[in-house]
Amino acid sequence: MSKIIYIKANAKPEGQSRTFKISDSFIEDYKKFHPNDEIITLDLYKEGINFLTEEGITLHAPTPGEGKDHPILKYAYQFAEADKYIIAAPMWNLSFPAILKAYIDYICVTGITFKYTAEGPVGLCEGKKALHFVTRGGEYSEGPAAAYEMGDRYLRTIFGFLGIKDFTTISANKVNVIGEDIEAILENTIRKAQDIAKDF
Repeated sequence: MSKIIYIKANAKPEGQSRTFKISDSFIEDYKKFHPNDEIITLDLYKEGINFLTEEGITLHAPTPGEGKDHPILKYAYQFAEADKYIIAAPMWNLSFPAILKAYIDYICVTGITFKYTAEGPVGLCEGKKALHFVTRGGEYSEGPAAAYEMGDRYLRTIFGFLGIKDFTTISANKVNVIGEDIEAILENTIRKAQDIAKDF
């Protein structure tokens, strides 16, 4: 049995997020293929994730086991104990919603998700895998605009820093381009997501 954290980062009301339409569809199929897995859903807006304060920064080098129930450190421990990660976050201003970066600041904690060694930092989440769902207004997967895409690039880098090298991205592009068949784009992306639900 695997433990999955489903991280949702979008302020839109229930049912209005195109990103969640894709990721929720994936989750439903995933459950069919992996009925015994535990899925923990973290809607970051509902969780009330906030920016790190001075107190939060001082907690970033805890003694082993310290603060497992702390409102900030609990997320790092939860992240470290999971086997798989599903991130659903739209592209906002070439990146992703700021609340997701705040969550990442919560989980990047020395001694829990990574450590420092004489050779430099080493991730403590090796052997795990992540899946990122993203919708973008334009075409940012390829072509000239791909150089402006910072969100997926950052997530892939920071997850790699934590030791997670198996990182897959499922993207729906051009969902705000006039003349495009948006529903067809979303349905095609949902089918791509469904195709990997069995083996993720």
